[in-house]
Amino acid sequence: MDNTAVAVRSRPRERIAAWLEQPPIQHALITLILLNAVILGLETSPTVMAAWGDILVATDRILLGIFVVEIALRIYAHRGAFFRDPWSVFDFIVVAIALLPASGPFAVLRALRVLRVLRLLTMVPSMRRVVAGLLSAIPGLGSVVAIIAILFYVGAVIATKLFGATFPEWFGTLGESAYTLFQVMTLESWSMGIARPVMEKFPHAWAFFVPFIMISTFTMLNLFIAVIVNAIQSTQHAEAKHTEEVIGTRIDADTHELQSELRALRLELTEMRKCLDDDAAARGRR
Repeated sequence: MDNTAVAVRSRPRERIAAWLEQPPIQHALITLILLNAVILGLETSPTVMAAWGDILVATDRILLGIFVVEIALRIYAHRGAFFRDPWSVFDFIVVAIALLPASGPFAVLRALRVLRVLRLLTMVPSMRRVVAGLLSAIPGLGSVVAIIAILFYVGAVIATKLFGATFPEWFGTLGESAYTLFQVMTLESWSMGIARPVMEKFPHAWAFFVPFIMISTFTMLNLFIAVIVNAIQSTQHAEAKHTEEVIGTRIDADTHELQSELRALRLELTEMRKCLDDDAAARGRR
């Protein structure tokens, strides 16, 4: 009796969860998120706000109400499992921020309403895979960042000792040298703005700048990208493997169920044949 009651109570949750996962509902939510993003952008224009401010604010509140209802339905449908899913927790936090008071010391939270646009990352599967790949790449990126930091430290020390006295605005301290080398690494006006003025005083300064650029820009940054790409590919392979395992499990379950039904059907046929044979034998004796 208790199990039946639990099953009856769980059916509404299952129906709501299935309804929320339907493609039309997902597409509608994506459309509303995009609409909300457009509204938040329009609210930054004083001209637009002067003409349509009330309508935009009212629409924004209606959309926020829809998102709150959606989150509430998901919590009701999944219960504790909702907060064990990182994507769901992210959606909850993004929507909850918009519900906090945006006055006084919390006025800055009003600008954080635009974070609702980030819900697209959880709604679109391809974006979700990319973000998952980026998160899984963090351990590998930590090693690359550590190597780049060592490279910058060594380069900053050398540049400060070589060029600090002549160009204190660029290489006067270790921090200023590191910032200048960062500008050189990004190739932002490094030649005309930094390297050539330094080479006028130190003709052989190219022997420092060129290897630094070759190592930091063309090697380390490409390694940085390679780690991210490899992590995304690994995530996609793992997801594809998981999908194959789920499909295989379902096929095995369906095959087992079909075999059981065939065995039961054979038993019924055997019993029917036995009954027919018994009837035929009884008629023969008569």
